[in-house]
Amino acid sequence: MKSKSVFITVAIVGIVILGAGIALAYKNANTPGKLDGFAQCLKDKGALFYGAYWCPHCQAQKRLFGKSVKKLPYVECSTPDGQGQLQVCKDNKIDGYPTWIFADGTRQSGEVSLDDLAAKSSCELPK
Repeated sequence: MKSKSVFITVAIVGIVILGAGIALAYKNANTPGKLDGFAQCLKDKGALFYGAYWCPHCQAQKRLFGKSVKKLPYVECSTPDGQGQLQVCKDNKIDGYPTWIFADGTRQSGEVSLDDLAAKSSCELPK
Protein backbone atom coordinates (compact mmCIF):
# COMPACT_ATOMS: atom_id res chain seq x y z
CA MET A 1 0.00 0.00 0.00
CA LYS A 2 2.80 2.39 0.89
CA SER A 3 4.56 1.83 -2.45
CA LYS A 4 1.34 2.69 -4.29
CA SER A 5 1.05 6.06 -2.54
CA VAL A 6 4.75 6.79 -3.21
CA PHE A 7 4.18 5.99 -6.91
CA ILE A 8 1.15 8.29 -7.03
CA THR A 9 3.09 11.09 -5.31
CA VAL A 10 6.02 10.71 -7.71
CA ALA A 11 3.64 10.68 -10.69
CA ILE A 12 1.92 13.87 -9.51
CA VAL A 13 5.24 15.64 -8.94
CA GLY A 14 6.40 14.53 -12.40
CA ILE A 15 3.23 15.87 -14.01
CA VAL A 16 3.60 19.21 -12.21
CA ILE A 17 7.25 19.54 -13.32
CA LEU A 18 6.37 18.59 -16.88
CA GLY A 19 3.53 21.14 -16.92
CA ALA A 20 5.81 23.88 -15.61
CA GLY A 21 8.39 23.06 -18.29
CA ILE A 22 5.77 23.20 -21.03
CA ALA A 23 4.43 26.51 -19.72
CA LEU A 24 7.94 28.00 -19.62
CA ALA A 25 8.71 26.79 -23.16
CA TYR A 26 5.42 28.25 -24.40
CA LYS A 27 6.15 31.59 -22.71
CA ASN A 28 9.66 31.72 -24.21
CA ALA A 29 8.41 30.82 -27.67
CA ASN A 30 5.76 33.53 -27.58
CA THR A 31 7.76 36.42 -26.17
CA PRO A 32 9.37 38.80 -28.64
CA GLY A 33 13.07 38.57 -29.31
CA LYS A 34 15.32 41.50 -28.47
CA LEU A 35 16.10 42.08 -32.15
CA ASP A 36 12.61 41.51 -33.62
CA GLY A 37 12.26 45.16 -34.63
CA PHE A 38 15.74 45.26 -36.12
CA ALA A 39 15.18 42.07 -38.14
CA GLN A 40 11.81 43.37 -39.33
CA CYS A 41 13.41 46.66 -40.35
CA LEU A 42 16.03 44.81 -42.40
CA LYS A 43 13.21 43.01 -44.18
CA ASP A 44 11.20 46.22 -44.65
CA LYS A 45 14.27 47.96 -46.12
CA GLY A 46 14.67 45.21 -48.72
CA ALA A 47 17.71 43.41 -47.32
CA LEU A 48 17.93 39.69 -48.02
CA PHE A 49 20.12 37.14 -46.26
CA TYR A 50 21.04 34.18 -48.48
CA GLY A 51 22.42 31.08 -46.81
CA ALA A 52 22.48 27.32 -46.58
CA TYR A 53 21.31 25.14 -43.71
CA TRP A 54 24.62 23.28 -43.63
CA CYS A 55 26.78 26.43 -43.58
CA PRO A 56 28.47 27.09 -40.20
CA HIS A 57 28.93 30.80 -40.99
CA CYS A 58 25.21 31.09 -41.74
CA GLN A 59 24.43 29.45 -38.41
CA ALA A 60 26.75 31.93 -36.67
CA GLN A 61 25.04 34.83 -38.49
CA LYS A 62 21.65 33.54 -37.35
CA ARG A 63 22.87 33.15 -33.74
CA LEU A 64 23.57 36.91 -33.62
CA PHE A 65 19.81 37.41 -33.84
CA GLY A 66 18.88 34.97 -31.08
CA LYS A 67 15.12 34.44 -30.84
CA SER A 68 14.62 37.09 -33.53
CA VAL A 69 16.03 34.76 -36.19
CA LYS A 70 12.45 33.92 -37.19
CA LYS A 71 12.01 37.53 -38.38
CA LEU A 72 15.07 37.58 -40.65
CA PRO A 73 14.60 38.03 -44.40
CA TYR A 74 16.30 34.67 -44.96
CA VAL A 75 16.49 32.83 -48.28
CA GLU A 76 17.57 29.18 -48.16
CA CYS A 77 19.85 28.36 -51.09
CA SER A 78 20.61 24.69 -50.56
CA THR A 79 18.71 21.78 -51.98
CA PRO A 80 17.41 19.45 -49.25
CA ASP A 81 20.21 16.95 -49.91
CA GLY A 82 22.85 19.69 -49.53
CA GLN A 83 24.32 18.86 -52.92
CA GLY A 84 22.97 21.69 -55.06
CA GLN A 85 21.73 25.26 -55.11
CA LEU A 86 18.15 26.42 -55.56
CA GLN A 87 17.28 28.44 -58.66
CA VAL A 88 16.50 31.64 -56.72
CA CYS A 89 20.11 31.73 -55.55
CA LYS A 90 21.49 30.88 -58.99
CA ASP A 91 19.40 33.71 -60.43
CA ASN A 92 20.86 36.13 -57.86
CA LYS A 93 24.41 34.88 -58.47
CA ILE A 94 24.97 33.78 -54.88
CA ASP A 95 28.38 32.12 -54.86
CA GLY A 96 29.16 32.07 -51.14
CA TYR A 97 27.36 31.92 -47.82
CA PRO A 98 26.21 33.94 -46.08
CA THR A 99 25.53 36.71 -48.57
CA TRP A 100 23.46 39.81 -47.81
CA ILE A 101 21.98 41.77 -50.69
CA PHE A 102 20.62 45.23 -49.91
CA ALA A 103 17.93 47.26 -51.65
CA ASP A 104 20.56 49.37 -53.44
CA GLY A 105 22.01 46.20 -55.00
CA THR A 106 25.18 46.12 -52.91
CA ARG A 107 26.32 42.86 -51.36
CA GLN A 108 28.24 41.78 -48.30
CA SER A 109 29.55 38.25 -48.06
CA GLY A 110 30.59 36.37 -44.97
CA GLU A 111 29.40 36.98 -41.46
CA VAL A 112 28.29 40.60 -41.12
CA SER A 113 28.21 42.32 -37.73
CA LEU A 114 24.95 43.76 -36.41
CA ASP A 115 26.57 47.20 -36.41
CA ASP A 116 27.49 46.86 -40.10
CA LEU A 117 23.96 45.67 -40.94
CA ALA A 118 22.54 48.66 -39.07
CA ALA A 119 24.84 51.09 -40.89
CA LYS A 120 24.13 49.61 -44.31
CA SER A 121 20.34 49.46 -43.84
CA SER A 122 19.76 52.54 -41.64
CA CYS A 123 17.94 50.24 -39.21
CA GLU A 124 18.40 51.08 -35.56
CA LEU A 125 19.83 48.49 -33.19
CA PRO A 126 18.16 48.35 -29.77
CA LYS A 127 20.24 49.59 -26.85
